[in-house]
Amino acid sequence: MKTYASILLIAFFIHCIHECVANTNSTIEHYIVYMGQHSLSDSKTVISSNHEMLASVVGSVDRARKATIHNYHKSFRGFSARLTQEQADEIAKSDSVVSVFKSRQYELQTTRSWDFMGATDHNSVFGNYSVDENYEVIVGHIDSGVWPESPSFNPNDMGPVPSRFKGKCVTGEQFSTSNCNRKLIGARYYHGGYEQAHGRLDSNSKGRSFFQSARDDLGHGTHTASTAVGRFVTDSNALGAGKTVRGGAPKARLAVYKVCWFDKCDGSDVLKAFDDAISDQVDVITFSVGQPHGPRNYNYLTDELSIAAFHAFLRGILTVASAGNDGEKGPYTVSNSSPWTLTVAASSTDREFVSTVQLGDGNTLLQGFGHNKYQMNDFRYVIKGGDAARPGIRRRDATFCKRNALDTGIINGNVVVCFMESPDDNMLEKSSVVRDGGGVGMIVVDLHNNYDKGKGEYYPIPTSVINQDEADKLGNYVASFRDPAVKIWPTVETYNSEAPKMASFSSRGPDATTPEIIKPDITAPGVSILASWLAYSGAPPDATSFFFCSGTSMAAPHVSGVAAIIKAFNLGWSPAEIKSALITTAFSVDNTGNPIESNTKSATPFDMGSGHLNPNAALDPGLVYDMNADDILYFLCSRDTPISALQLLFGTVNCPNPQTGAYDLNLPSIGINNLVGGISVTRKVTYRGNNDGPKVFNVQIENPQGIEIKVQPSVLDFSSGQKTLTFRVDVNSRQALDDFVFGSLTWYNDKYSVRSPIAVRSVNN
Repeated sequence: MKTYASILLIAFFIHCIHECVANTNSTIEHYIVYMGQHSLSDSKTVISSNHEMLASVVGSVDRARKATIHNYHKSFRGFSARLTQEQADEIAKSDSVVSVFKSRQYELQTTRSWDFMGATDHNSVFGNYSVDENYEVIVGHIDSGVWPESPSFNPNDMGPVPSRFKGKCVTGEQFSTSNCNRKLIGARYYHGGYEQAHGRLDSNSKGRSFFQSARDDLGHGTHTASTAVGRFVTDSNALGAGKTVRGGAPKARLAVYKVCWFDKCDGSDVLKAFDDAISDQVDVITFSVGQPHGPRNYNYLTDELSIAAFHAFLRGILTVASAGNDGEKGPYTVSNSSPWTLTVAASSTDREFVSTVQLGDGNTLLQGFGHNKYQMNDFRYVIKGGDAARPGIRRRDATFCKRNALDTGIINGNVVVCFMESPDDNMLEKSSVVRDGGGVGMIVVDLHNNYDKGKGEYYPIPTSVINQDEADKLGNYVASFRDPAVKIWPTVETYNSEAPKMASFSSRGPDATTPEIIKPDITAPGVSILASWLAYSGAPPDATSFFFCSGTSMAAPHVSGVAAIIKAFNLGWSPAEIKSALITTAFSVDNTGNPIESNTKSATPFDMGSGHLNPNAALDPGLVYDMNADDILYFLCSRDTPISALQLLFGTVNCPNPQTGAYDLNLPSIGINNLVGGISVTRKVTYRGNNDGPKVFNVQIENPQGIEIKVQPSVLDFSSGQKTLTFRVDVNSRQALDDFVFGSLTWYNDKYSVRSPIAVRSVNN
């Protein structure tokens, strides 16, 4: 007769077998369960309901709690948890679930810019705007944290923290409540999702410094936050370049949400940060993070940023996000491209950092670029990397100055000429290779016309990046002299270049998911932007409190800062109206009056959106295109979104019959894909000008090639006091080109110019 203990042992053994089989056959991964809006009474009830749902597939509430990474319970409903594919599929069958998907990994998408755009005066609205004394705008910043001691976050002369702010100053490693102040009013951090994907933070540091708190350990967050809302800081030069640093909205409050660790940002952590930021009642969210490596094609309801920005939009909060840095990979690479997000590309300013190379013939100077603080006291022999290959190494690898390809005995004490193998080459890495081999200087030959490449780098030895024309001069000199020598001079800051130009790295449209939605929306300065940085021993070489960076990461906070000021002046404006004001006032020509360039050609809306950020004009746009929850509902209806999912998002749902097209979403741009013959598009505009300003607008059309556009009515008259008017745009194909062509529609009078880009792809039947 078996004893009770024996029976228990056998039962336990059988249980273990079942568990082992289950774990062998089903890999546990990190999933996000998105459930839309919720009407439950409080957060505790939401969390309890989440655990009960999860318990139905994992076996018990206790196991559900252990499997859960995040609960989303403030601004929308959902959770993230460790699940098998089978468990995730089972949960997805529930009527209360919108979508279930694996948590993705995101990457960070890494002053003179405000002067260049005309927002210069310390006493102007951009430095000292006056708003309702009971309301001060709050910018939510979701990134890699902040360096709170930076002078950009000085709280002097700022009033008490707005009482409506519901956020917290969460303490952690080297971050206490005293690090928050009247400028930096909130700080939170999230790493549960990151650790699920990459392991514990302390075991993943690989010797790099990090802070398990909202304190920034990368620099990216501090840089972008100070670009958006930093105070005026004078004498802030980095490597002798740059005099004044400031953000777009110097008197806006800052709430920080750290989601990025070692250049990686987990999607479930991002969702949790948005859940908190929305509940904390921020006014604008700035987000310089995106999925790497386009092209991108996603479902709006299975993408973390799209979901988060959607709920922010419904709560009256505009999300401004970077377009991505995959431009060299071509079209269809834009990220963060949902229509309720403001997506920002990157372009240059008129400031350049010239690093001159003097040839030993005594007469010739080559103009190159790069941040270079070092002084070469004499001329040094110059040698091509390909002529200094180590034994057994391909000459090609040495030409590109790859790691372990150069003979240190040959390059020691000399200046090395390195070529770029591809537009993605890391010039800083090349410079380090030359330095480590004993080289005293480097000249990089860029044959890819990436004038913006390497401008923002801090090189460890004297370095200059030159183009094809300058390389030809250098080649002729080297071929003509037995002992060619050069001297590289320290960087000189200049302000006379043709600008803006689109950055080669800035990701391009159209959006792979919905080409009718023109993306990016706008471009802003993103090349060699000077802003606050870190000030500790683990910071990048030669950086103290300020640093130059390039990327769409740097462009997005320029727009966020201006959006914050628009909000401060116009408390009743919706996110769509603020977005419209920014888009329709952008300029499409450079400082010489010529079209903005992209890779030596005129930029299109898929490069720059409507054009370059124009801060002063955006404050008073005249007309705006608004959009509300019903507009988004109809748009999602047109995307064949299941009714059950729409009900979880909007409640009672009535999709129009027949469906409207994506082109009818009331955006300040018009995109039409696969046009056959003709089509009519409807738009509504709202008058937001001064009461005594001009109220009659005429229309001006720039027809895309092979397309004829007519607008009815051709005059909009708001003189009677009516605030919103509707017009129809008839688009007819005269020539099928099977590719996108571009034009514009502008409503104008003697004060306002309200311009919308147009993109049309006409095809044969």
